[in-house]
Amino acid sequence: MSMMKEATSKSWRMLTMNTLAFTIAFAAWLSNGVLITFLISNGILNWTPVQMGTVIGIPVLTGALFRLPMGILTDKFGGKPIFTINLLIAALGMLLMSRAETYSDFIIASLLFGTVGATFAVGIAFTSVWFPKDKQGLALGIFGAGNAGAALTSLFAPTILMSLIAGGDIEAWRKLPIMYAIMLAGMAVIFFFTTENRKPASSNRTLGQMLKPLKDIRVWRLGMYYFIVFGLFVAFSQWLVPYFVNVYGLPLVTAGLFASAFSFPSGVIRALGGYLSDKFGGNIVTMWVFIGAITISAMLMVPKMVIESPGKGIMAKLPGTVTAVTKDTVVVTNPKAGPRTYKFVPQAGDFNKDTSNFFMFPTKKVIQEPVVKVGDKVTKKQLLVKGTTYIFFQANVWIFGILAVIVGALWGIGKAGVYKLVAVEYPQEVGVVGGIVGVLGGLGGFISPIIFGWLLELTGLWSSAWMFVLAVTLFAFILLTRAMNEEGASK
Repeated sequence: MSMMKEATSKSWRMLTMNTLAFTIAFAAWLSNGVLITFLISNGILNWTPVQMGTVIGIPVLTGALFRLPMGILTDKFGGKPIFTINLLIAALGMLLMSRAETYSDFIIASLLFGTVGATFAVGIAFTSVWFPKDKQGLALGIFGAGNAGAALTSLFAPTILMSLIAGGDIEAWRKLPIMYAIMLAGMAVIFFFTTENRKPASSNRTLGQMLKPLKDIRVWRLGMYYFIVFGLFVAFSQWLVPYFVNVYGLPLVTAGLFASAFSFPSGVIRALGGYLSDKFGGNIVTMWVFIGAITISAMLMVPKMVIESPGKGIMAKLPGTVTAVTKDTVVVTNPKAGPRTYKFVPQAGDFNKDTSNFFMFPTKKVIQEPVVKVGDKVTKKQLLVKGTTYIFFQANVWIFGILAVIVGALWGIGKAGVYKLVAVEYPQEVGVVGGIVGVLGGLGGFISPIIFGWLLELTGLWSSAWMFVLAVTLFAFILLTRAMNEEGASK
């Protein structure tokens, strides 16, 4: 791979430009989450949850599919020309987005500007050639911090959109994609004139030789890990905006702030993930990331809900005739034993499901109400008073937000852990292997919002997205532990 013995000032300068360009690229790549939510919530688009999830995920699909060819081209020609061209193609896609009218227009524009997601594979390979092996985890972690571009979009795009339409012209939203186009084109020019091209030592190999690692099952296992730590991060970077709007009734701008709070730490902390991976190894770091994600997703999958269940009722101890019913008593008169009074509590406890008060634990309300009336003949053990218990779980927005930020940060650490494994296990094929791993991770970002939309329609629960997270992370954790056991047994 890289023949460098140590990192130089030029190495750090190339890393800086790579990271800056990737930050801009990532901000544009995930812009549909905010834009499409805005257009739907303002009645400009009338789409189903599945249509919304599809268009949000389309750029992610393009970026994923292009990562392998872009990684191959970077290994062959170097990162400078490939990164520059990629940014310019995305700028053209953004210009088309500014003119979109129909559902097909949005898909076509999203497919085109989504290619900018492939800059990750370009940047990974282009960064690796400038650093020695013992610094690659840190360098790739710093580069990957460009994921914070998603937070910039979540933070600023809603405010920009609201200011654009403040004058009453709802069509002014089209200026936002134009702004992204200008940023992408400007970054392409700056990148081209401030970077120096460099190819890996293996750049003269044939395409067949370059693709040979794809036969190794370990590559696809790494791709599964990245499906979790990157794909789900990308999915929630966009899905959290409509999540907060629909579940918690937050304004779009506030929802964007919460979503940016999720995205930003995940991107920035990736550098820490690189350091930890250099120190403890990618397998150990990834394993603990999965453990944390499984635990948190198990908590987040519990929705805001009111559960109705049969409660404690009251039955007649003797047969007779109901002679009185009051607000808290039922009197049954037996011919031999005389009247017998049964007391009940009309209501114990209370809650308001729309309250803004904070509840750490579930609260409940118990209602008891008579099911008989005066003159009714009752038998022994016949139900006189029916009980109903209502349990309210709030799924408080602050608890949800904090846990989401934590799991996002864990995914950020995990992203660095996975690519540390790529650099260590395939030092001569970082572009190709990193490309296919990136493809699978990107596919996770595309498929997951569609699955989220499908689960939402099927269950009616927004929290069903976290059920999906729990299931796939548990599966990946099993794969990882088996692989670690096999590696330990072979030593």
